Amino acid sequence: MTRLLIIEDNPELVANLYGYFEPLGYVLDDARDGVTGLYMATQNDYDAILLDLMLPRLDGMTLCRKLREEFQNPVPILMLTARDPVDDRVQGFALGADDYLVKPFSLKELDARIKALVRRAQGRQVQGMLRWEDLQVDTRAPQAWRQHQPIGLTPSTHKLLLCLMRAAPAVVRKQEMEYLLWGDDPPDSGALRTHIHELRQQIDKGFEPALIETVHGVGWRLLAPASTMPD
Repeated sequence: MTRLLIIEDNPELVANLYGYFEPLGYVLDDARDGVTGLYMATQNDYDAILLDLMLPRLDGMTLCRKLREEFQNPVPILMLTARDPVDDRVQGFALGADDYLVKPFSLKELDARIKALVRRAQGRQVQGMLRWEDLQVDTRAPQAWRQHQPIGLTPSTHKLLLCLMRAAPAVVRKQEMEYLLWGDDPPDSGALRTHIHELRQQIDKGFEPALIETVHGVGWRLLAPASTMPD
């Protein structure tokens, strides 16, 4: 079962995509503007994203850059556009897009391209798992293992842990984590600290060494056991 996020503001095209892909067994979500699309892409785990370039509120190029650079999200992205200038394609690939289609396009070709992107991604992320040192996390369910011992996660700590693992060993900023959990309307900062404390209890308590490190005034990161990286 392939989960696909469609970020496209043309309702007729979205309806055509649903009509074609749902009977093939795809599970589809859609967003009609870039801000909503970015929020959904960071809240949920998708196998691929179809991303229009010309979007209200946040354009596709900026969305792609934010998803790659700020959220360290490796989900395959196929860009859709009504234009075909070489500069657009070069910029899209430079920002982290994986493929590119010009409208109008064949739905059969789009299906083939999506399948190819998903196969390549599965080669990088074997069987829906992410690994960091002795920690392994299921990307589709709130379940982890450390030193082969199962760890149950909450939906919130699961999202935070995936974000940390995809970024590791880089720092994930506090603002990025707040957006990941609450979008543009985060509660007071104590709420995030509570979730981080809970994640530490789940991942680090009873294990050596601790993997989650606070970078004061910035955010958090995962460390390798032998790491002596300075703050």
